[in-house]
Amino acid sequence: MTIRFRPARPADVRAIAAIVAPYSARRILIAKELISYFEDVQEFIVACEDERVIGCGALHVLWDDIAEIRTLAVAEEFLGAGVGHRLLGKLEDRARSLGLKRLFCLTFEVDFFARHGFHPIAGTPVGMDAFQEMLRSHDDGIAEFLDLAKVKPNTLGNTRMLKELY
Repeated sequence: MTIRFRPARPADVRAIAAIVAPYSARRILIAKELISYFEDVQEFIVACEDERVIGCGALHVLWDDIAEIRTLAVAEEFLGAGVGHRLLGKLEDRARSLGLKRLFCLTFEVDFFARHGFHPIAGTPVGMDAFQEMLRSHDDGIAEFLDLAKVKPNTLGNTRMLKELY
């Protein structure tokens, strides 16, 4: 099995949505409208076997030194093959190339992320100036990152995790 990794293209969006669908049905990942995937396609990396998209993950920049890992998912028949591990590595490489120092995730998959150097956190890992600017965002993911009360009833991931990039 040869797996390639590349930036996602608009033509991949429906495959990304199909991979995410079983996870969002089980409330492991946030369900999104198809238009949201098109709007955010430039944040995604996909894993492909031949031309078939079998995994995806997104890097969403939150501030000048931190980004969030979002929508990391692998087609169920490829679970356990290391695809998620490699996707996360590619997203970390992308973060480093952007000069980012930290990665955040909100997840139920605590063991997976812990094996990759993430640790649980409390509070919001940004200063008050960044916090005040981020409050202006309309992105629900930013509200979850800030741990705002308005998203508490809708928050899917129950563990907020952070990784320092070196």
